[in-house]
This record gives sequence, structure tokens and C-alpha cells, in this order.
Amino acid sequence: MIESVIREAHKAGAKVGLCGEAPSNHPEFAEFRVACGIDSMSVSPDSFITVKQRVAQAEARMGHERARA
Repeated sequence: MIESVIREAHKAGAKVGLCGEAPSNHPEFAEFRVACGIDSMSVSPDSFITVKQRVAQAEARMGHERARA
């Protein structure tokens, strides 16, 4: 559902940001959001560095995958 909402919002020209504890508590969920094309997300201050690193890694992987396509 999250992926669908992000995709449809982008088709309509809207940016998408989601709040919640999931990316803070489960950094792999932050990676999922990146893969879906999320524009922004909030995280708790104590998890910021960990989540930022995971997001950067996910974005780097996506960049390499897009370059190969």
C-alpha cells in the first residue's frame, strides 16, 4: 500500500513524506521507503545516524541499478 500511495502521489506531482517510528526502529523499513521513492521521512534523534547511513546505502544501490538499466 505504501508503495502504491507514493507512486500515485508522484504521478499527481505531489511529494511524499511519512512520519512514524518504523524507520527508527527498523532501518530496513527506511530502505524500503527509499526503494519506493519516498521524498522525506522522519526518524527519532537517537536513530538518525544509523537510518541516514542505511538510506545513503540504499540510494547508492539504486543509483547503480538505474545506471545499469
